[in-house]
Amino acid sequence: MATQAAAAAIAVSSAMDAAPLRSLATGHIETGTTSFMFLATALVQFMTPGLAFFYSGMVGSRSVVMVMYQSFVTMGIVFILWSLFVFSLTFGEPWLKINGYGFIARPDTYFMLKDVGIYGPLQRASTIVVNGFPGMLFMAYQGMFAVITPALISGAFVDRMRFGPYLIFITIWLLVVYAPLGYWNWGGGWMFQIGAWDFAGGMVVHEAAGFSSLGAMLALGRRAPVPPGRAKRHDSEPHSLPLVLLGTGMLWFGWFGFNGGSALTIGGLATIAFVNTQLAPSAGMMTWIMIDWLWAGTPTLLGACSGAVCGLVVITPSAGFVQPQMAMFAGVMGSILCYFTVQAVKSSKYLDDTCDTLGVHGVGGFLGTILVGVLADPYECSLTDTAPVWCANPGTVTRSWNQTYIQSVCAVVSAGYSATATYVLIKLLLQCRPALKTYAQQETAMDAISFGESAYKADVLEPGHHSSVQSDEDFSEVAELDKGL
Repeated sequence: MATQAAAAAIAVSSAMDAAPLRSLATGHIETGTTSFMFLATALVQFMTPGLAFFYSGMVGSRSVVMVMYQSFVTMGIVFILWSLFVFSLTFGEPWLKINGYGFIARPDTYFMLKDVGIYGPLQRASTIVVNGFPGMLFMAYQGMFAVITPALISGAFVDRMRFGPYLIFITIWLLVVYAPLGYWNWGGGWMFQIGAWDFAGGMVVHEAAGFSSLGAMLALGRRAPVPPGRAKRHDSEPHSLPLVLLGTGMLWFGWFGFNGGSALTIGGLATIAFVNTQLAPSAGMMTWIMIDWLWAGTPTLLGACSGAVCGLVVITPSAGFVQPQMAMFAGVMGSILCYFTVQAVKSSKYLDDTCDTLGVHGVGGFLGTILVGVLADPYECSLTDTAPVWCANPGTVTRSWNQTYIQSVCAVVSAGYSATATYVLIKLLLQCRPALKTYAQQETAMDAISFGESAYKADVLEPGHHSSVQSDEDFSEVAELDKGL
């Protein structure tokens, strides 16, 4: 995208969006914009603990610590990797080009935050990338997106990956999935070059996480059945709706920074993104409630939370490109599609999506990406100088059949690449660490055995005790697993 944007300097900061790189003629730091981006960065960071609460309520009581830990730990390991070289792989100068289209960025452009401005805006090859606030703050803001994305995947394979292999997985996944997708969309790579738009992460965050969860589920298989005599509520059913509701509220609150902050400046663009971030999940929540009521006979709180998150996901790619009424339409359509996808996955013999990551984030992000070409402002908003005052983001994307085609192609590629790369990655990891297939093996990925601690006293086990070990064969399997990660 930088190839096109750098050819025509953009002097009005309100025309910037989070996804593409914008080349500006001169650099300056604005206190208002800087303050706004500090707040937006903190809001996005707040979403990861929110995700930990959200997922923990959707799993059995004996997996709460593991699920929360898998989200929380990304705030450590992912941000360290981001600051070392993943930021450079996402926003650095082009390294590998094929027929003029960028595929891989240079890992040394901003290696260990080299040349990332503290008192000036971010620059790349003497071109100002983002104006109005320090480059270091832009790095931190984008880093919060990188932090939450692999955490989203963890909701799909509860009880099927131990903590050590999980750390290895997210480290490699950042390099082979997140960084390439981020560069293709936001760093000036081939998707931007052909005209794709992603305001705040429909492809880079939600499709990447959602369809990576599909690859992970196919590679790891389903959870083993709960043995006779054991209460399913401890192991495989949502155990705490209050935690789900708390997590939903935290995610929704943080999402205002996720989408609103993606304007990269305070003003009209941030305002429309903010309003759309309220309307789409509101519509999504009410739609899910009505479908639950009509289809299943009961409006559930879990369904209301799922519908709200679905609306947030669907509006993310277009939050700064559409009118409020279009945001509501996106929320309705997204909730309908996500609802029936979730039901289909739950009835599948091959997929076990514990926290509905594929159905909500994958499918919601996929639909939202395509809807950019359908719901964006009309052609009269394409020129900044002549655009009507009601246009959401004049001079950027407008709806058309051609734009819908471009968005669809990129949505399909993002989904296919994420699923395939993740499947191959996990299969390779399984060559070193065998999959957890039996219930006794999967129990070693639960809280008491993995960490020696539990969210609830009733689920605490004595050290070394495995409640499902019933034979010498089970004991040898578990003992062998306990030697490693």
